[in-house]
Amino acid sequence: MKLWDKGFSTDKKIDHFTVGNDRELDLYLAKYDVIASRAHAKMLGKIGLLTETETKNLVTELDQLTKRIKNGTFTIEDNFEDMHSKIEYQLTLALGDTGKKIHTARSRNDQVLVAMHLYLKDELSEIKSQTKILFDLLLNLADKHKNVLLPGYTHLQIAMPSSFGLWFSAYAESLIDDLYFIDAAYKVADQNPLGSAAGYGSSFPIDRTFTTKEMDFETMKYNVVAAQMGRGKVEKATAFGMANIAATLSKMAMDICLYMSQNFDFISFPDELTTGSSIMPHKKNPDVFELVRGKCNKLQAVPNQLTLVINNLPSGYHRDLQLVKEIIVPAIQEMKACLEILTFSLKEIRVNDGILEDPKYDYLFSVDTLNELVQSGMPFRDAYKKMGKEINEGTFSPKRDIKHTHEGSLGQLCLNEIRDKMSKII
Repeated sequence: MKLWDKGFSTDKKIDHFTVGNDRELDLYLAKYDVIASRAHAKMLGKIGLLTETETKNLVTELDQLTKRIKNGTFTIEDNFEDMHSKIEYQLTLALGDTGKKIHTARSRNDQVLVAMHLYLKDELSEIKSQTKILFDLLLNLADKHKNVLLPGYTHLQIAMPSSFGLWFSAYAESLIDDLYFIDAAYKVADQNPLGSAAGYGSSFPIDRTFTTKEMDFETMKYNVVAAQMGRGKVEKATAFGMANIAATLSKMAMDICLYMSQNFDFISFPDELTTGSSIMPHKKNPDVFELVRGKCNKLQAVPNQLTLVINNLPSGYHRDLQLVKEIIVPAIQEMKACLEILTFSLKEIRVNDGILEDPKYDYLFSVDTLNELVQSGMPFRDAYKKMGKEINEGTFSPKRDIKHTHEGSLGQLCLNEIRDKMSKII
């Protein structure tokens, strides 16, 4: 069953190669193809290409398909090329000639475009929601453990005192930056491409403003060629948004793997959140966080994957564009899985509250001890040399009663201000 069937068959090898895994991926998109078909049918009725009865019957049957998709009974069998052919077949089976009219004034090109735009809008909203849940958890953990100090590092050498309040809230505020990119991707997706047909519009007097409002798009992609050129571009915008979140999660996962190590021993998790070794009975491995790190590193490669598919294509539709679906859909599912498992696991984090009691961390306080000399009147360069000499001679005595009071320091985390920043984009 092909929408372009003209009475001859293609070789089975050609079918297998060109269809690929579209059927499986289209199960994620079928809901949105139905939404778009519903809007399209109502528009065809509005401009007189369908009767009132035909429009009503199509909308009713499409609503039934929506229920089947929602309850998981909608399938795309091997004898169908994709979701478009299966949905049109179901409409024709139920409504006869009326079902055959649904494809009037549109192409598979703008069908898949609008389905993808609707899908990405929903998924970007879900990613944003999951990110906000993780953000809230991180700020709550920052507040709970704000007075527990831990070493700060530069070059993986101990540097200055940090705190779990700083560590947790640093990742929370970083997520705000990441959501700016998600919002940008959403804005790209929130443009209706339906009506561009094969990429050059239609001679039918279609009403694109109607379908734009019906599907709750903010605006339409006005130029029909520009709409077609959006294929791959909207996916890449989404991928860049996800890559930014992935970079934050990957960095945090790396910190967690380090901090769980016996050499650090800053944090731990319950046994049920770790894994073991087949031969070493003492092992409690951070497999979850290692996989988050690995999966998020893969996600950061997705924008480049999409670029390599679309970067040298001229305007108009090309079958290469089918491949962007098999890159972006699994990537979205991976992104959501990483956000979910990290939130689930971090709820159980256990913090070591006596880390800096170990004398090996005394040098963390060298800068604060130096600063006290400066505040007493000694020039900074002289104080720096004095401190360096004491450290070299082994006579350094750290000042541990540190006071950091400026905004964003361990003494003033500005958690409410960070929450306010997030609220402005949520």
